[in-house]
Amino acid sequence: MYLILSISIMIMIISMIVMLLASFLSKKTIIDREKSSPFECGFDPKSSSRLPFSLRFFLITIIFLIFDVEIALILPMILIINYSNLMIWTINSIIFMIILLIGLYHEWNQGMLNWST
Repeated sequence: MYLILSISIMIMIISMIVMLLASFLSKKTIIDREKSSPFECGFDPKSSSRLPFSLRFFLITIIFLIFDVEIALILPMILIINYSNLMIWTINSIIFMIILLIGLYHEWNQGMLNWST
């Protein structure tokens, strides 16, 4: 019991030392206005250098990530069909596909898949 406790304390101490060293060594000592500003042929910029971010693009990206993870969950279902009860596997697969289709219908109904508007 004491061995686990002492190892845990040593790990905590070492990690705290590494974090403190990293924070002290990463500090910039000189903050220069010219180096932190965007470069525009040596002149001060006339407008903001950042473009506005499209919220539609963000929503499409989130939808893609959700369906990509769901495909990663569907692929192993094909491999376990030989090792599981066929009735239970079928019911689970149908329920999973129905949930995916309901989510797709909801996104379509909300207009999230219409890029032109």
